[in-house]
Amino acid sequence: MRTHKELVVWQKSMEMVKCLYLVTQAFPKEEIYGITSQMRRAAVSIPSNIAEGFGRGYDKELIHFLYMALGSASELETQLLICKDIAYISDAQYQELDSMNSEIIKMLTALINKRKSFVF
Repeated sequence: MRTHKELVVWQKSMEMVKCLYLVTQAFPKEEIYGITSQMRRAAVSIPSNIAEGFGRGYDKELIHFLYMALGSASELETQLLICKDIAYISDAQYQELDSMNSEIIKMLTALINKRKSFVF
């Protein structure tokens, strides 16, 4: 693999960022520095950390950044639940974003385990 852009998990996380940005545009304006900003940063952090880790060139560093991406995905999982519970997003929006995020979490976990088998 030559670039992080070839990783399906990076591609899927980029798609989720786009979807999340569209959904959060409808959030109350007073949340622009609150949950809107938190969710956007967490979502953007996922593909960003994948890219940074891949660009480092060493498996140990890649694994470190994949764990950071996994942490951001877990953070986003909680924020999505909060937004559903306070009715900022509909059940359908929640299901779509949570499904995307869950798939990304599974893919990151599998990639981490695969890369760890090469290092340790």
